[in-house]
Amino acid sequence: MRRISTNMNNNDVQYRLRNHESKLNTVNNQLGSQRRIQQLRDDPIAAGHLVRYQSFKGRIDTFETNAQTVTEKLTVREGYMNDSLQIMQRVRELAVAGANGTFTKEDLVNMASEVDELLKQLIQNANAVDQDGNSLFAGTNTKSTAFDVELGNVAGSAVPLIETVTYNGNVDTNRIEIDENQYLNVDNSGNRTFWAEHQQLFTGRDASGWQADRDSVIAVDGHQIEIKRGDNVYSLISKINDSGAAVKASIDPVSNGLNLITTDPRQLWLEDISGTTFTDLGVISSPEQRPPYNLNNDAVVSGGSMFDSVIALRDAMLAGDHESIGGRVLGTIDQSVDNLVTRIAEAGSEHERATLNIARNSQTSLNVTQMISTEGDLDFTKAVTDMRMLDYVHQATLSVAGKLYSSSLLNYMR
Repeated sequence: MRRISTNMNNNDVQYRLRNHESKLNTVNNQLGSQRRIQQLRDDPIAAGHLVRYQSFKGRIDTFETNAQTVTEKLTVREGYMNDSLQIMQRVRELAVAGANGTFTKEDLVNMASEVDELLKQLIQNANAVDQDGNSLFAGTNTKSTAFDVELGNVAGSAVPLIETVTYNGNVDTNRIEIDENQYLNVDNSGNRTFWAEHQQLFTGRDASGWQADRDSVIAVDGHQIEIKRGDNVYSLISKINDSGAAVKASIDPVSNGLNLITTDPRQLWLEDISGTTFTDLGVISSPEQRPPYNLNNDAVVSGGSMFDSVIALRDAMLAGDHESIGGRVLGTIDQSVDNLVTRIAEAGSEHERATLNIARNSQTSLNVTQMISTEGDLDFTKAVTDMRMLDYVHQATLSVAGKLYSSSLLNYMR
């Protein structure tokens, strides 16, 4: 039972007006933001879906951006690699011409001048930087020059020429996330791209009696390998061969020394992370020296870079050595060309994979956007209709309220 009083009409009207204005305000906010859900309590289940969809779309957009960045960098790198391939093709033409024995020594000296200029251009490509000033072929050490050049006196030349080219980067790879827990490993190491031969190392130190006296960690081509106390050289060889590194280890049948050889043209990258395993076996000089120029001086190392093959061709031409040009020099140049073609193919494959991920992530982003729209977007037609109806009811309520305010308790006592 409700008590009839003079304030009854006013209280009822004010309550209904405030409740109606709240509904009208909600619709106005929905129209202004184009969003159906203004607060979580409006639709808790849809709000939960909406938050997850928006988070997923943010990750998809990041993956697409990552893949797009990778394709741009790969395009720039591939351009320099293709130019380097053209240079090596020209170097090979000069090597074939110089090996047939029809040219005089003076002709070979003149040809050596072109080879030297091609070498400079090759080094320029290897030290190329991108639009951000980052080295393209220095691994993850992008703020340093990939290759350092040393000049020296070369027989047959009156001026100092490039004598040694050393790598100044690292062998670490960039792992770019292009999908949920899916990564694209981008290898920017210059001592792989610009290498000619499989590098081999023969220690010559008898390792048959070696045994690890403590736990240690070594790194082979960037792969860390744990050595346990009590491991012998055969356990070490097995762990290196099973590590996934592009290096195979073996025991020399004559000297019982540890031999290491890369499985494709690249430079050996060996170091003692903790302990002195490689140092004790005569592989490296000391754990303090930085790879790759930390190999033991007593070890026999073979296998050079693309620059070494071009330098060897130039020096052989300056010396008028037809036999060397047509023998080992031409062979290493062919290996350089083959390796560069392989690296270009790998870069092209990475570019294609990144491009496919861009297309797929773009389509996925559109699909998720549709899901977000389904859960959170406003039905504009329905909202406008509701607002007009609420506005009409609001005006009618105000009109009725104006008439009711003239009533009092005496109207009910007649």
